[in-house]
Amino acid sequence: MLTDEFGREVTGVRVSLTDRCNFDCVYCHNEGLGDTRGPMDPQDDEMGTDDVVRFLEVAAEFDVDAVKFTGGEPMLRDDLEEIVARTPDSMEVSMTTNGTFLPGRAEDLVDAGLERVNVSQDALDREQFAAVTQSGAYDKVLEGVDAALEAGLDPVKLNMVVFEHTAGYVPEMVDHVAENEGLQLQLIQYMPELTGRPEWNVDIDRVHDWLAEQAVAIEHREMHDRRRYWIAAEDAEIDGDPAASPHVGMVEIVDPVENPTFCANCHRVRVTHDGFLKGCLNRNDDLKPMGEMTKPEIREAFRAVVADRVPYYGEYMVRNGDGEWELNEKYLEEHAEP
Repeated sequence: MLTDEFGREVTGVRVSLTDRCNFDCVYCHNEGLGDTRGPMDPQDDEMGTDDVVRFLEVAAEFDVDAVKFTGGEPMLRDDLEEIVARTPDSMEVSMTTNGTFLPGRAEDLVDAGLERVNVSQDALDREQFAAVTQSGAYDKVLEGVDAALEAGLDPVKLNMVVFEHTAGYVPEMVDHVAENEGLQLQLIQYMPELTGRPEWNVDIDRVHDWLAEQAVAIEHREMHDRRRYWIAAEDAEIDGDPAASPHVGMVEIVDPVENPTFCANCHRVRVTHDGFLKGCLNRNDDLKPMGEMTKPEIREAFRAVVADRVPYYGEYMVRNGDGEWELNEKYLEEHAEP
């Protein structure tokens, strides 16, 4: 297993299979690359099936034990089932999707080896959902969640980005996962540094505080220093472990912005749809090409990207005398091109 100079073992990879998407979400940062989505047809720069599998085989050599497939929308890849089926058996396989293509494919993906799925669902209100996603696929997403549950992908984790457009819908979504078995909720902090709209930001600590008031139990997870809140529906009867009780929903917050503890616990390397490795979502100055994607080239690039990984907050970005975050000039000088 590869470890960076800050002692962080790389145990997972997040692989973007395409930057194409049938949605146009207003908060999208396309895995940190910016809004580069183009036509819906397959693009020449996307990694081929064999390229993706070859990369995963190398990652498995380094004891990486989990892969999450993302996009864009990964289900726009017709070869997704083949990629999942050919993923090394030692890896847990999950996917983040908008859910619209799960009806008709969820069962085949499970048969291929998919174990978990995150479905993006930013509001239970049809009009607001359309405004955020720039799509009219609200009902299709709900069908996709049902299809995932029916295929055995239980629990289905709903992803909700919390920002000005969606914050008012958080209580309704929390009630939704508490009342419906098989669902969990992941509230994702809006990242203005990647989207360029700081005026949309909300205070994520207020969301934490509100959930803490509602929770029947709170769990702390070492990974990314995350907190999980167990929220009971009105008719819930809790007997023993809240997590095992019906009508109790799990809500987790992902809050990386200005969070050195989050960055200090990051154990993932990302792969762009066009075959570059990156050590941090927030950076594109650390991209490592994998060349023609032969196994020796992949190994070399993987070692290099891990060696160069630093916590984004606390190392790449540091606080100045006024307590504000700024680029670490010392780090930039030490890593400047000769």
